[in-house]
Amino acid sequence: MSLTGKRIGFGMTGSHHTHSQIFPQIEKLVMEKAEVIPIVSYTVQNTDTKFGKASDHIEKLENITGKKAVRTIPDAEPFGPKNPLDCMIIAPLTGNSLSKLANALTDNPVLMAAKSTLRNQHPVLLGVTTNDALGLNGSNLIKLMNSKNIYFIPFGQDDPYNKPNSMTAKLDYLLESVESALNGKQLQPIIVPYLS
Repeated sequence: MSLTGKRIGFGMTGSHHTHSQIFPQIEKLVMEKAEVIPIVSYTVQNTDTKFGKASDHIEKLENITGKKAVRTIPDAEPFGPKNPLDCMIIAPLTGNSLSKLANALTDNPVLMAAKSTLRNQHPVLLGVTTNDALGLNGSNLIKLMNSKNIYFIPFGQDDPYNKPNSMTAKLDYLLESVESALNGKQLQPIIVPYLS
């Protein structure tokens, strides 16, 4: 499937250590001639960490996509019927944002863009990165796995012995996952060995 001309929202939430792995995947989408619209949570906008400054991450995101990042809920709301996306990706999707999405809480631009996309019955693709996927957040993960128009980048246990509840998306599957989601299908298998 060609992604040429597809309008793809790309939402980034916390999980700052994952951001460096996200940028090459966004570059792949741009190389496939998709129109990629960056959307960032308040945490991404305002939190400097040992993995880099928030302003540097946003600048890199905007340079890759050639678009200003969507930073507010009012700016994300028009992705509903007024200005729809073909697909919304959230990667990394933290456990915090996962639980909010599963329980219909919309308190940042990324979640508003996802909600707006679901209103149009278009696919929302999730790249989970959470330390409690197999813990307290497990019920939220399963709820989303059984929700219409929600798809996942295949994921696995990234550190099963030291962090047995943690699961992380295998980002190399992002492009294939987008194509499958646009066709209304979940890329399988959904749970994969993470370590190789």
